[in-house]
Amino acid sequence: MEDGKSTGPKAKWWSRPTAGGTTRTAPDEPTPVQDTAPTVDVTGATGVTEAHAAEVPPQPSAPETVSYPPAPEPVASVVATQPVAPLHEPDQYSTPPYGGPGPWAPAPPVQRPVPTPAHGTPVPPQYAGTNGAGIPTSPAPGLTPPPQQPQSQPTHWLQYDPWGAPRQPLTNPGPPLGADGGRKKNRRGSLLVGAVLLALVAGGIGGGIGAYIERNGGLTQVELPQTGHNSGGRAPDSVAGIASSALPSVVTLHVSGTTESGTGTGFVLDKSGHILTNNHVVAPAGSSGEITVTFSGGETARAEVVGKDSGYDLAVVKVTGVSGLKPLPLGNSDNVQVGDPVVAIGAPFDLSNTVTSGIISAKDRPITAGGEKGDGSDISYVDALQTDAPINPGNSGGPLVDTDAHVIGINSAIRAADSGSSTEGGQAGSIGLGFAIPINQGKRVAEELINTGKATHPVIGVTLDMKYTGDGAKVGTKGAADKPAVTPGGPGAKAGIKPGDVITEVDGRRVHSGEELIVKIRAHRPGDRLDLGLTRGGKDLSISLTLGSATGT
Repeated sequence: MEDGKSTGPKAKWWSRPTAGGTTRTAPDEPTPVQDTAPTVDVTGATGVTEAHAAEVPPQPSAPETVSYPPAPEPVASVVATQPVAPLHEPDQYSTPPYGGPGPWAPAPPVQRPVPTPAHGTPVPPQYAGTNGAGIPTSPAPGLTPPPQQPQSQPTHWLQYDPWGAPRQPLTNPGPPLGADGGRKKNRRGSLLVGAVLLALVAGGIGGGIGAYIERNGGLTQVELPQTGHNSGGRAPDSVAGIASSALPSVVTLHVSGTTESGTGTGFVLDKSGHILTNNHVVAPAGSSGEITVTFSGGETARAEVVGKDSGYDLAVVKVTGVSGLKPLPLGNSDNVQVGDPVVAIGAPFDLSNTVTSGIISAKDRPITAGGEKGDGSDISYVDALQTDAPINPGNSGGPLVDTDAHVIGINSAIRAADSGSSTEGGQAGSIGLGFAIPINQGKRVAEELINTGKATHPVIGVTLDMKYTGDGAKVGTKGAADKPAVTPGGPGAKAGIKPGDVITEVDGRRVHSGEELIVKIRAHRPGDRLDLGLTRGGKDLSISLTLGSATGT
């Protein structure tokens, strides 16, 4: 060592040498390389300093053996004394010489770069890294640790591993992932499946208990006291008993015509299929309409008009091909007293088999109904029974029965609060003022309609002045079409009635208007004898006459 420089090229370390000798053979034609020499200062700090470039003459190729030298005593510097030929051709990209030249050289094993200490520097044993769980791992394959020194090593070499995963404070390292991890995962999956099954079973049990509680009112059943079932029988004179007896004989009529339609009620007169109802119920059918009868049990049948009379507001229809008909017994309206209980049956607003009850509020109540045509041909005059049993549109033609379930009247009209006396053709509701045609009058008219198709009206043979506003019914001075007011040869002429007379009584009952006189007369049959009281020229007179007959419309 004259000047501390080597006369030959130096090897350039790219990786940490391994223990044991490795023989490398230099290429046939060496090339000049830059020379470097490791230097160490006296304090022990290590480093690598690039040496100046030196031209090296070609040397014969010779094998070179590289081995990890034993740790010598500390020296100030180390200088190679023997020149070594380069292993490969110079590489302009400074590619490390791992294997043969070219891009196909295999990659070297992964190694941890460790600074190379100078000769004579004590080297501690290599600290094994950890796998992140605090468990030491063996050195990487292909690396052999340097020879261990017998002397003790400082503790600071074992406290820090820059290549291992750092430990977190206050945490316990777990075992490495391996076969146990799969077993734990399977165990966790089994626990999850078991929890799901348990939840399903618990939900099903809870749902069943909830449904039972909802349907049965709790886990303990509550039963309220209740009267036992009876036979359903009622006293025959009770409303329920009357309704049970009469309902099978009551029918609902649905009438439709070319311009209008309507609903009403009727009742069976005989087993031949004759049914009595109001004229204004069947009037919408006209001459070509359709009438359908619905019985209380729901059976239906077509019906045809047998006869009708607008003056009495009565009509008879007949059904055919129907068996098992139950006629409703007819009572006697002359026996009715004010205050007697009654039951009305009908189909108000098309609600079939509706039953209402009340009493007879008055008798011989003169009413007129109809008059929609304007010529008076549709006006009916009724000496009616008044009742407070609720009657509404659709009850028309239905029976008003007594406590024996016998018909005493035919429900025909109501008085509405807004329109006065009217038929049920309007839509006014009941205010407790209903009127029924007495069955005695209805029976006579029904018989005539069934037998002849027309009804006869009793008449006295005079024309009344309907504009007279005084008390009583005044005989006019002139008849229709300039005919005499008193029909020659008629019942009135024979009894001595003259134009201008005012009739004030019929059979001892006071008469206040022309309509009331007509009602009183039509309450009788043709041929009946009447006693009349009248006023002529301020004098009161009494006469008797026999009622005549006229064909109704």
